Amino acid sequence: MNAIAIHLQETMSTAMPLLRKIGEKEASFKADPKRWSYKEILGHLIDSASNNHQKFVRTMEKDNLEFVPYKQDNWVRLQQYKEYEWKSLLQLFECLNGHIVHVIKYTRPSVLEHKITIDNMGPFTLEFIMTDYVEHLRHHLKAILPKAGIDSKFENIYNS
Repeated sequence: MNAIAIHLQETMSTAMPLLRKIGEKEASFKADPKRWSYKEILGHLIDSASNNHQKFVRTMEKDNLEFVPYKQDNWVRLQQYKEYEWKSLLQLFECLNGHIVHVIKYTRPSVLEHKITIDNMGPFTLEFIMTDYVEHLRHHLKAILPKAGIDSKFENIYNS
């Protein structure tokens, strides 16, 4: 399991110095009104971290759980990430993912095969959900930092 934790930690170590170089104006810019700004992408990744943290810990506790999805566009809009200070978003993003690295690192191997169903999709193993979380994060970081060499194997497997 340490491989997933290491992959997330390395991703964060690569991305954070580059994200800190982005200014408030660039982070707020929207080239297309129908697409997210960098602030909104990071807000979405914060929501993803929050939701996945719950999935990880609850699935460690109990096998065969069912989760409802969250409506990502609504969550980004309702929380008004576009109005958030970039530096504060970065701090929250970094802290949440630091905690997720810790959670993944200390997950007992005996629970990695626990199953979770999300929006009637699956079941998926806890190990798959953890790996998918990192790939999803990398997918969105690649959009913000296209020259950083961050690749992703993410495929959207959920309905929402």
